[in-house]
Amino acid sequence: MSTRQENYSDAAVGWTIFASILLIMIGVFQAISGLVAIVNDTFYVVGEVWIFQFDISTWGWIHLLIGLVLALAGFFLFRGAMWARVVGIIVAAIAAIANFAWLPWYPLWSVIIITVSVFVIWALSVHGRDITKA
Repeated sequence: MSTRQENYSDAAVGWTIFASILLIMIGVFQAISGLVAIVNDTFYVVGEVWIFQFDISTWGWIHLLIGLVLALAGFFLFRGAMWARVVGIIVAAIAAIANFAWLPWYPLWSVIIITVSVFVIWALSVHGRDITKA
């Protein structure tokens, strides 16, 4: 006999845990990408002239900060923190926008991060509440 007071979906909890893992992975990858841009200015080369022509070190710091916040939000989602769910959605949206602007430097990687960020936003907004009930 179950001692749980409220119903929740095991699948929804699974999606939220999967989204948490993705947040941590995206965060680590973003942070690594940022560190590479900070340490080695010549690693990323842009082929076309685009509107978002920031200094590569500036992009590095942007990616590093976004990555750290994403990883922390993913970690705290495992604990069922509601604020981590909200922060995860907001920062995943920011990461998708930042990677859209990052397209000239690393197009394939940017498209992958945008896609995964959209999936994380969906998983956390639709199923994120159930992890606190498990």
